[in-house]
Amino acid sequence: MFNLLKAAMGSVVGKYAVASVLGAVAGIMLASQLYFDPRLDEIRIASAQYQANLVTANAKLAAAQNKVVSRIEIQYRDRIKVVKEKGDTIIKEVPIYVTHEDTAHFGVNAGFVRSYNAAFTGTSAGPSSELDRKPAGIPLTEIADTVAFNASVCRQWREQTLGLRALYRQLQQAQQSAIDSN
Repeated sequence: MFNLLKAAMGSVVGKYAVASVLGAVAGIMLASQLYFDPRLDEIRIASAQYQANLVTANAKLAAAQNKVVSRIEIQYRDRIKVVKEKGDTIIKEVPIYVTHEDTAHFGVNAGFVRSYNAAFTGTSAGPSSELDRKPAGIPLTEIADTVAFNASVCRQWREQTLGLRALYRQLQQAQQSAIDSN
């Protein structure tokens, strides 16, 4: 068999056959470069443009989210500050509305204190007893101060929660706007 191949390579026809095969392979390679290379370049360019668009969209989204965060944080911090100042004013005014004479006339019993503490701890006050009818020895002004402080803190938490809810909604809107603009 090798003798036959050597004979073919040695002959003129064999040389033309090898040259033809090599020429055909070179032609196919050249045609594929001419046909596929521009298409591959188009795909690479489109991919690079897509990635650049993604980077731009992400940058726009981050900027929009930063604006939202800053604006909402300032708003709810300002509201919390106002609520705290109002609460502090109310606490300072407690002695005007609840005096020491009121404490002498209207005592608070131990049952009230147990019930109040249970409400803030989320546990049961337990069964009532005769000791619940005894005076607690806590001045009404102290109770009023505590109630005013707790109410002020609850309103501050409310404002913070409302602010965080607004932040969440506006971040969603910013994200949706970024999606819609692309």
